[in-house]
Amino acid sequence: MKAINNLFLCHMKLYPKAEKLPANSDRPFDSSASSGASRRKFIKSGAVTASGLFLSGLSSGCGQGSIGDPSGTGLNSLIDYGRSFYCNTAEFNSVRMWIESRTMIINEKSGAEHVYYQGASCKSENTFGEKDLFYKDNYDFLPVFGDGQVLVFRRHVNKRGDRYRTIAGMEDMWGADPVIYTPTPEYAEELDSFEKIRDATAAGLPIVSRTEFSNPDTGLRAIIECPVKTMNISHPEKIYQVDTGPVAFPDISKNYDPQIDCLSLAFLAFNKDHFTDFVIEALTPIIEDGKEVAAVYHYSKILSLETNNKLYAFGKI
Repeated sequence: MKAINNLFLCHMKLYPKAEKLPANSDRPFDSSASSGASRRKFIKSGAVTASGLFLSGLSSGCGQGSIGDPSGTGLNSLIDYGRSFYCNTAEFNSVRMWIESRTMIINEKSGAEHVYYQGASCKSENTFGEKDLFYKDNYDFLPVFGDGQVLVFRRHVNKRGDRYRTIAGMEDMWGADPVIYTPTPEYAEELDSFEKIRDATAAGLPIVSRTEFSNPDTGLRAIIECPVKTMNISHPEKIYQVDTGPVAFPDISKNYDPQIDCLSLAFLAFNKDHFTDFVIEALTPIIEDGKEVAAVYHYSKILSLETNNKLYAFGKI
């Protein structure tokens, strides 16, 4: 049994502020209005710390995204997604968003590391309105945070110019100094056999997957970590299959500037430890009678990669 039960606390730091880009917000944020007061409230309540589970057998340390980081933000740690949140500190809206997955990118040549948190999807809303709280021409809104920036995906009923994906600095969205909660369970066990996967699934334990892949040409390595929302189990065939998402899928075939621009939304599936299939959201034509009548963003681009997959259960089997 591979057990993990070390609990740590580590102060959370953000990457340096990104270059200011056009804000991706339906309500402007006055960056001149400092979020310091709100930040001080969080500090007073102790919310600026983020807890994480340190994988056994790895060295300790405390630094944003570093290999030896024992906090929930490090590459060698696991976080409990059921209790993980991105808490923004702007006075006009200190919005809290659930962390739905985490993507880590490591440049093996330069040593640079990037950690991105994919927030849960919500709908376009008339925030704090007296009535009509959802916009009639509604769209899906999903943010990804990292490097002091926010990548937002807006999915309308059809294609709307170039508004599907936009990047802005944190300070232009909901305050430059968010607080990130990444707590960890007190116990986790690697599921390294079908029997363990089967039993953890039947026991109703939270399961988290880690999918790692690399590109030797670019020297980039990526890790996608996410809660397993759907797990298929075949008892007679003794096989499992993970089907979960969305996740922030990184294109590591080239370098991006800014790096966060390499991310797309995807679902992933695997039933072995050595490969993963992805279905990526992409602009997809709608064809009727041989003619394109519209185009929508849909999970339609399928990709299969050689990967290293691991599963962890949060609790004893």
